[in-house]
Amino acid sequence: MRGYRVMSIEQSSTSSSVPSAKDALPFRNRPSIAVLPFTNMSGDPEQEYFSDGITEDIITDLSKVGALAVTARNTTFALKGKSMDVSEAARQLRVSHVLEGSVRKAGSRVRITAQLIDGMSGHHVWAERYDRDLNDIFALQDEIARAIVDALKIRLMPAEHAAIGKRTTENVEAYQYYLMGRQHFLRLGRRNHLSARRLYQRALEIDPEYALARAGLALAEGMLLRSGDPSANLVTLSAEAQRALALDRTLAEAHVADAMAHFQKEQIELAGAACRRAIALDPDLYEAHRTLGDVLRMERKFAEAAAAYEKAAEVDRNSYGAMCMLWDCRKTLGGEEEAHRLSGELLTRIEKAMQLYPDDGAAYAYGCYILHNLGLDERALQWAERAITIDPEDYNSHYNVACFLAAIGAVEKAIDTLEHCVPQLGLQQVHWMAQDVDMNPLRDHPRYRALIKRLEVSLAKAEGQSGSGTEGRPSGA
Repeated sequence: MRGYRVMSIEQSSTSSSVPSAKDALPFRNRPSIAVLPFTNMSGDPEQEYFSDGITEDIITDLSKVGALAVTARNTTFALKGKSMDVSEAARQLRVSHVLEGSVRKAGSRVRITAQLIDGMSGHHVWAERYDRDLNDIFALQDEIARAIVDALKIRLMPAEHAAIGKRTTENVEAYQYYLMGRQHFLRLGRRNHLSARRLYQRALEIDPEYALARAGLALAEGMLLRSGDPSANLVTLSAEAQRALALDRTLAEAHVADAMAHFQKEQIELAGAACRRAIALDPDLYEAHRTLGDVLRMERKFAEAAAAYEKAAEVDRNSYGAMCMLWDCRKTLGGEEEAHRLSGELLTRIEKAMQLYPDDGAAYAYGCYILHNLGLDERALQWAERAITIDPEDYNSHYNVACFLAAIGAVEKAIDTLEHCVPQLGLQQVHWMAQDVDMNPLRDHPRYRALIKRLEVSLAKAEGQSGSGTEGRPSGA
């Protein structure tokens, strides 16, 4: 099975049980806060990207304060849309305080209301309403973050003052395109990554020095390259990652993009180092832990890879991708019982992803393999067909379907699928097939051997094409 699905937003499948009083506050020596997703009050669902973006930026600003423990974005967004008492949210998230609010954007005006609540008593600690011009949005975010810090009686260090005020763009239009791109990037499916790429490109047309948008563009390119999208290429991924790093080396996202580029080039040691730099900069960055897991798995360090995937799944409790790779590592290590235990939760997450994003072929591709391991082959075959039908150009999902078909003994269909998808997936994919145990049922088949031989020939040609848009991708098979 191939592990190339990053970033997913499903409803949380974690337990909603309330921690005991003993375990309720892990950060006893400092205040802790969870910023719940701000409600979009604009009357237009299309404006959801803006309220989500404001929430995420406030989380980012507060995370720069060393004396304050801040719950990761992915954890709090798992509660989005759920009806829950604030005190219950504080207990579930194990924080001393909760920030909630709303955003109303109309034309060039924006209204933000925010209230800080004591998680134990449910009493308001601070509340404010802001009516500002949209062009003042950056100053307003700074003001909100500082007001929260003051309300919690935290004294900022000079470096923290500067960090909160730091923005990678001052252009509000570019910022809005970035937020729209970010919203699509966090959704599932190749088509959303295509949309994210277009929106990041638009942001950069307005502000070419926008480091966060540059890093986002590189990550979107990496995701498209991994899925085998014909329009993606390694040259662009590597160049955009380097541009993002040149603009701001403190951006964890830029280092992850750099890691993805090295990974595709099979520069595994460099990829691992870039992942670890990203984690040092942002320990709660899902993409960093997930990509590190891919690196370690390629090195066949399955126990370490499992730990990285487990951390990614902990950071983003919505992600079925990291848990799927954790499941795969557990099986490889011989932990059949643990893998079976994970199967139920994984299947629940995948099914919820399907409900939210019916056009996400990757969910069906992963899911058919899980169903097979649960003995549900008839349903698995339906999902395999759906995965291929939903997006004929999501070649990574097709590879996962081929793994499932090989597992059930449908050898000819598996090789048909491989002949369709593998030439689009690049040198890293071709080399991975040599060690992928899911290919074992096919290795002695004449058609499989002929496919590998054709790929090796075309791969040699592709590796000799310096600087072309098909670098590292076989020209055909």
